[in-house]
Amino acid sequence: MRPNLKEEKKLWKKGFRRVACLDEVGRGPLCGPVVACAVTINKGFNLSGSSNLNQVRDSKKLSAKKREELYRVLTCHQDIEWGIGRVSEKVIDRINIFQATKMAMEKAIKKLQSKIAKVRPSSIDYLILDGKIALKVDIPQKSIVKADEKVFSVACASIIAKVIRDRIMQRYDKKYPVYGLKKHKGYPTVFHKSMLKKYGISEIHRKSFHLT
Repeated sequence: MRPNLKEEKKLWKKGFRRVACLDEVGRGPLCGPVVACAVTINKGFNLSGSSNLNQVRDSKKLSAKKREELYRVLTCHQDIEWGIGRVSEKVIDRINIFQATKMAMEKAIKKLQSKIAKVRPSSIDYLILDGKIALKVDIPQKSIVKADEKVFSVACASIIAKVIRDRIMQRYDKKYPVYGLKKHKGYPTVFHKSMLKKYGISEIHRKSFHLT
């Protein structure tokens, strides 16, 4: 299945001019933040006219190299605006990962809204969310299971969020090299768990998670 613009176009036809689509990365890892991205695409965007963006898929289905290539295209594209929300492991421990995910999404929306406001007098008027989730924001919204596989803008959000979080974990790897974060990005691999047993937890590990 290739992500497409059907959902966005349906909403554009109904009069929603600024549709923001969201995805998150980092619910499953044992350490580090959860990162969400909100993406909105200009109504006149033509996907068929872009050979690079025809390669957009759910970030989990792309190689790290391809994600980086698409990230560079997406984040500089004149028809695409995006915002990032990040919630730390300390906040995750305090409010739980589900609530932290919603907080990251709400932060991403606010960041995107502030970027839009700087260049044009318009605001986000509809949201498409990946998965079964609802946000407490005063914007109409729709949740779609596996939206990152179906909805183009959500797939874009998944790529941007994934690249940004991976870069965060690569920086953490330099500070905490024993855990191998550069390879697994904090996910509960056999190696990661074995290093936790050997060295114990670090400051960035989620203490509310099962770490062994």
